[in-house]
Amino acid sequence: MTFVQIVECRTEQPDELNRLMDTWIEQTQGRRTATHSMVGKDRDDAQHVVEIIEFPSYEAAMRNSGLPETDRIFREMVALCQEPPTFTNLDLVRDDQFHKEAARRLLMDPSTGDMSVLDELLAQDYCDHDPTMDGDTVGPAAVKRMIEGYRTAFDFTFDIQSQIADRDQVATRWMWRGTHIGEYMGMAPTNKTIECAGMTIFRFEDGKVKEGWWSWDAVAMMRQMGMMPA
Repeated sequence: MTFVQIVECRTEQPDELNRLMDTWIEQTQGRRTATHSMVGKDRDDAQHVVEIIEFPSYEAAMRNSGLPETDRIFREMVALCQEPPTFTNLDLVRDDQFHKEAARRLLMDPSTGDMSVLDELLAQDYCDHDPTMDGDTVGPAAVKRMIEGYRTAFDFTFDIQSQIADRDQVATRWMWRGTHIGEYMGMAPTNKTIECAGMTIFRFEDGKVKEGWWSWDAVAMMRQMGMMPA
């Protein structure tokens, strides 16, 4: 079970605490068991500093605490604090990753014709990077036009196969399946069912998606359609 530790302290030297964290990260490279760490400063009390550390399990956290570098850095941290740090130990029982669900909706909803998700989740200056296109597609309106073009040519769906979230970015691996029902790149409809694997990375900022990067097997798609030799 994922384990989260919250460490709170009061200090007049937050920059020195940051330096200690950098030192710990450098010295424990390849041996620490922490998977995620965040440090925040209280907006209403600049001397109140909170660190949130995630581990795969309580046992992994204990192994991390047993590292000599962790012990030494902690003692230096205590020396910088006005009072002993406090610890809250949490067994994680729920982890809502809203960015992953948003990325899923951005792929799935438009395939059904529901374009409202684009206005809801895309920033006005959203930039879509796809190496198969002549240039970047910028803004929700342009993305809608691009999707409508695909929907005219194909009756398609996305099968989400896996997702990985890292801070402000979500990578989604998918399988696209579409029936060729309309003209595509000058080719008349064939009614063939096409499958194409790919991956999309969305970057979030202030709750909206600012950028998207696409990587997909366009060659396989064109071969299945008969546009290229097998």
